[in-house]
Amino acid sequence: MNHDIFRKQVEKIYQAVSELEKMFPGRPFTPDGHMVGSLGECLVADAYKLKLMPPSNEGYDAVTCDGKQVEIKATQGTSVAFRSKPDHAIIIKINQDGSFEECFNGPGEIIWDTFSGRKRPKNGQYQISISKVLKLGKDVQDSLRIPSVVEHNDL
Repeated sequence: MNHDIFRKQVEKIYQAVSELEKMFPGRPFTPDGHMVGSLGECLVADAYKLKLMPPSNEGYDAVTCDGKQVEIKATQGTSVAFRSKPDHAIIIKINQDGSFEECFNGPGEIIWDTFSGRKRPKNGQYQISISKVLKLGKDVQDSLRIPSVVEHNDL
């Protein structure tokens, strides 16, 4: 896959959103849900050379060349949610130009441990703020990160 072409297509989505919001002031057209999740999974799989797995695997979306399972979370907002403890997690914030910022890249237990002692929410998803994710991500040793093969921004 050509990363530059993919990034341009993502940028077009956000340009269309901007145009629709200008046409209908006060009406948000923010991509969310499955679209943001799928965009994030594809951006990360491309940037880190991961193999995407079929949707709805519990605890992972992709695998590394050596078989490590990776849960990918993407947002445009202020938090992400987890249903189960991932082996490894990469959390990104998607930018409107099709690029992304890495918020966390490390062992999933670091994220999962923040939910310790908390009652499982009714929807089964523990929420964690991006500000907390960023703090946790800063302490991850480089040797525990999956290296990126495509340039992106770090928060």
